[in-house]
Amino acid sequence: MHKKYGFTLIELLVVIAIIALLMAIMMPALNRVKGQAQKVSCQARLKQWGLVFKLYTDDYDGYFNNRDVSGGLWMTALESHYKGNTKMLLCPTATRLMLNASDWGTFKAASLESYIFSYGINSWTNSVQVDRGARLVEWFWKNVQNNTTVVPDTRQTEGRPVSTNKIPVFGDSTWYDAWPRHTDTPSEVMDAFGIGDQGTSGEMNHFCINRHDGFVNLLFMDWSARAVGLKELWTFKWHRAYVTNGPWTKAGGVMPGDWPVWLRNFRDY
Repeated sequence: MHKKYGFTLIELLVVIAIIALLMAIMMPALNRVKGQAQKVSCQARLKQWGLVFKLYTDDYDGYFNNRDVSGGLWMTALESHYKGNTKMLLCPTATRLMLNASDWGTFKAASLESYIFSYGINSWTNSVQVDRGARLVEWFWKNVQNNTTVVPDTRQTEGRPVSTNKIPVFGDSTWYDAWPRHTDTPSEVMDAFGIGDQGTSGEMNHFCINRHDGFVNLLFMDWSARAVGLKELWTFKWHRAYVTNGPWTKAGGVMPGDWPVWLRNFRDY
């Protein structure tokens, strides 16, 4: 008789246990690689948006969208330049549409009218012609060549030039637009700010989302796109009177313990 060879039950269980252990070791690394790939893909998409914005502003003598004409929707104003490629409206990490207003979050896409999106615009770039409530018309950038400052909380022009690579235009966001201020307090809990119009304060939290492992991707007015730290958001020149050394920056005196718990381990700026 020939002796039959095969695995015993114990041997099979050992093999399965080894495979499970290897998978447990490898999965975090694979997830990190996937996350990095999505981060790079998002940056590449924002570089495409840089070309779209450049083409648009070139067509309009350097001016950004007049939200009073297009209803405030950059998706509508720029549609002829991105040629209906709706994938352009979505960060690769946030493509799943939320089910309702309470089913939202960092890694979900929002919707408005016929658009589905997970990017948003810095509305201080808009070429508005009148004050929008407490948002003074002098604070808006309006034009890519209009890169000088205004005295904080006034209409008085300082005339100091600002590097366009410090002026955010567009990027990872929970809503289609936002009006960041240097006094905006970060959300106490991640994903607590929500979508939609949240009033005139706290708008930085539409951009302050942990979408790329402590970073978000932004497009700047020089049409460069890069990853920026979540706390770094408070250091950019969002509008012409924005204070870049405000209370949520190291220069403004913020301490690590001042930040909400979910932000404390991220790099300080």
